[in-house]
Amino acid sequence: MPPQHAHASHQQPGKSPGSADAAKAKQPSHAMHMPAVQKTSAPADGRSPDYSDGYRYGPMTGMVMHDDPALGMLLLDRLEYVHARDGGNATAVDSEAWFGGNLDKLWLKFEGDHADGGWLDLRTEALWAHAVAPFWSTQLGVRHDSGMGPDRTWAAFGIEGLAPYWFETRATFYVGQGGRTAARLALEYEARFTQRLILQPSLELNLYGRSDPRRGIGSGLSDLDAGLRLRYEITRQFAPYVGVVWLQRFGRSRDYARALGEPADDLQFVAGARIWF
Repeated sequence: MPPQHAHASHQQPGKSPGSADAAKAKQPSHAMHMPAVQKTSAPADGRSPDYSDGYRYGPMTGMVMHDDPALGMLLLDRLEYVHARDGGNATAVDSEAWFGGNLDKLWLKFEGDHADGGWLDLRTEALWAHAVAPFWSTQLGVRHDSGMGPDRTWAAFGIEGLAPYWFETRATFYVGQGGRTAARLALEYEARFTQRLILQPSLELNLYGRSDPRRGIGSGLSDLDAGLRLRYEITRQFAPYVGVVWLQRFGRSRDYARALGEPADDLQFVAGARIWF
């Protein structure tokens, strides 16, 4: 029998090859008889007070992110006992506090030496800092000097930040009463031997536009302060240290110091702690 006749013999008589598929297509579908879902809005009072605690949805006109909170810190960078080469002793304080966000901060700085029941030299600054570049900010404010001699008040403006190779840099220019001017440059670096043992060299220069004999300050480069401190961070917030500081006076400042019986240069041994909150 030819192949086409053999294939035809398996079909039921009276039915074409596509009749079975057509019959299946005519069977009723359950999905066609499902009721349509009614679309309605949620009631205005549909939010359960048990979970909202009485709060309502606020207007969200745009994305709200808490990425710039106001923070603050108090740092006693140097709270130390000072023993001078000539036998004199003193207590030195170098502290600062700030409050604000990422771009703008209020800074308070306090630095001085205390001996024989009084402040020998005390500098207080209140500055507004504004970030102008990564790791850098400008500072504008006021400085007040007290201690020995008459008090002096200055307008201050400068820049502070992290220079290449991780040098912490502060450069500030001052304008005082009677046309007085001054400038201060401070550099610090932290060399980490371990995560806790840190060697910190520092350098500070002070320059003045005119002499101030009543405060023992000469014009030009007045003094240089170079230090080397080794600290151990017991915790991040508390780190005792020991170190040495070399103080050198120049020009008229050196002459004023000698007239008062003070050395023009001095090698000091220090021990103290670095604390922050």
